[in-house]
Amino acid sequence: MTKPKRHHTALLLTAPAAVLGVLGGLVPPANATASPSPSTTTATPATGRTSLDWRPCAEARGGGGRKLDARQECATVEVPVDYADPEGARTAIAISRIPAENPSTRRGVLLLAPGGPGGSGLDNPSGKGQRLPQEIRDRYDLIGIDPRGMGRSAPVDCDFDPADLGTSKQRPWPAADGSVTATMETARRMSAACARNGGDLIRHISTANNARDLDLVRTALGERKLSVWAVSYGTYATAVYGQLFPHRTDRVVLDSVDDPDPKRVGRGWLAAHEQGVEDTFPEFAAWASTPGTPDRLAGTPAEVRALVLGLAARLDRAPIPWPGANPAELNGDVLRQSVLTALYDPDDFPRLAELIRAARDGRTPPAPPSPPAAILQNSVAVGAGTLCNDIAWPRSAAVYAKGVAASRAAFPLTAGMPRNAMLCAAWPYRPKEAPVRITDDGPSNVLLVQNERDPATPLAGARKMRGALGERARMVVVNSTGHDSYLDNGNACGDRVVTRFLATGERPGKDTYCG
Repeated sequence: MTKPKRHHTALLLTAPAAVLGVLGGLVPPANATASPSPSTTTATPATGRTSLDWRPCAEARGGGGRKLDARQECATVEVPVDYADPEGARTAIAISRIPAENPSTRRGVLLLAPGGPGGSGLDNPSGKGQRLPQEIRDRYDLIGIDPRGMGRSAPVDCDFDPADLGTSKQRPWPAADGSVTATMETARRMSAACARNGGDLIRHISTANNARDLDLVRTALGERKLSVWAVSYGTYATAVYGQLFPHRTDRVVLDSVDDPDPKRVGRGWLAAHEQGVEDTFPEFAAWASTPGTPDRLAGTPAEVRALVLGLAARLDRAPIPWPGANPAELNGDVLRQSVLTALYDPDDFPRLAELIRAARDGRTPPAPPSPPAAILQNSVAVGAGTLCNDIAWPRSAAVYAKGVAASRAAFPLTAGMPRNAMLCAAWPYRPKEAPVRITDDGPSNVLLVQNERDPATPLAGARKMRGALGERARMVVVNSTGHDSYLDNGNACGDRVVTRFLATGERPGKDTYCG
C-alpha cells in the first residue's frame, strides 16, 4: 500500500499533519475538512441516548483535499463554552462517522483522534480509517472529530501576521547567535493578536475541555464507552479523557506517545524535539551516505551531519532568496526546520536531500506548498489556545535564554529551538485549572505503540506515559523510524499487535519489543 503524503500545517507540536509536527502532529491533510450539517444536537451527561441528525458531509474544502468516502456523514453536538458555567454560552463540535461495515459483529465506536494541537480529525474516517484492516472496520463505527475551535467546530482565528505563519516561525528558532529577543517579540505580537481577535472561545480551548466535549459526544452517540486510536497530541488528550472518565473507555490505542508530565505539558513536548531529532537523524545520515543511494550526500554518516550543520551555519550568514516561500529566503532556520519535518517520515528523506544539495549549490528548489491561509490561521490559533491555556509558561526572557544556551551546546541539530519561547510566554490569559495528572487509577485497557526513533514524541517521553499509567497499560516498542507508527511508519509486528487488540481486546501479557 502506498502511504498518502501528509501535509504539514501549523502549531502542531507532536502530530504529523502539522507544519511543525512538534506537539502532536500530523493527521490527515489539514486542508481536507468536511462540512457537517448546520443542525445540532445538545447533549448533557445525563441525557442518555440522543438521536443525532446525521447528514451527508460536504466535500473537502480548501482545494487539493481528497474526496470523501460517500458513506461518511456528519453532525454537530452542542457543548458549553465554559464548563464552569454549563448553562451559559454554547459552542458546536463537528463529528463524522462511517458506520460499521458488518452490523452483526458491531462492537461500538472507534474515535480516530487527531494530533496537534491544532489538527482536524473530521475526515479521518474517510482517510486513515480506510487503511484499517477489514476486521476492525467491520466491528466499529469510525468516528472523526474537529476539536473545539478547529475546522468546522466554530473555528477561531487570531488574524496573525502572515509572516508569523512561515514554516520556520511555527517553532521558536532563536537567532543565529542564540538570542531569544526576536522570539519574545514574536510571542508578544502573536499573543496580542489573539487577545484582539480570538474571541471568548479561545480562552476556553484546552485539553481538559476537549476531554469534556468528547464525553458529551459519547453521550450524543448513545454509547456507554468509546474505543480510541489516538496519534501524537491525541495520545495526551485521550489519556486525559481516560483519567477524567476512566470507565467510559473501551479499547484505547496511544500511538506516538506524548510525555504527560503535568509540570510542563506543552513545554515538555517542545523540549522533546532535541532528543527526538538526535534519535532520528542518524537514520537519515546513514541513508544519505549509503553507496548506490541516488540521493547520496556524503561518504559517511558523520560527513552528512557535518554537511548539514555547516550548511545551516552558512545560511545563517548568507541566506539564499526563495521566491514564493514563507519566508522568501532559505536561511539556516528554514533548513533546520526542513530537517525536523523530514524526519517525521523516511519517505521524505529524498526531498530533504534535494533541498540540501540545492542549498549547497547556492540554489533553491520550487517553493513548498502551503495550506490555504484561513486553515493555517485557524490551526495555529487552536494550537496556541491549547498550549497556552493548559499550563502557564515562564514570562522571563532570561529563563528561555538560559535553556537555549544549554540546548545549543548539547543538541546542535536543533540549535536551541526546543527550549525557546513560544507565544505562550506572552499569553494574555492565565490557565483556568491545573493540568490533569495521568495516573494508574482506571481500567487496564490501554495499549501504547511507539517507534524507537521518533523526532516529535521520542521513546523517552512515551516511557513516562507508560510509567504514569502503570498496570492500566501495555507498551509495544517498534524498531522503526518516524512519527506515527500503526499502519504508517512502524512495522508489521507492531501493526499485528495493535490490530489484534482493537479486534479482539487481546493485549500482550507484558511490554513487548517488535524488532
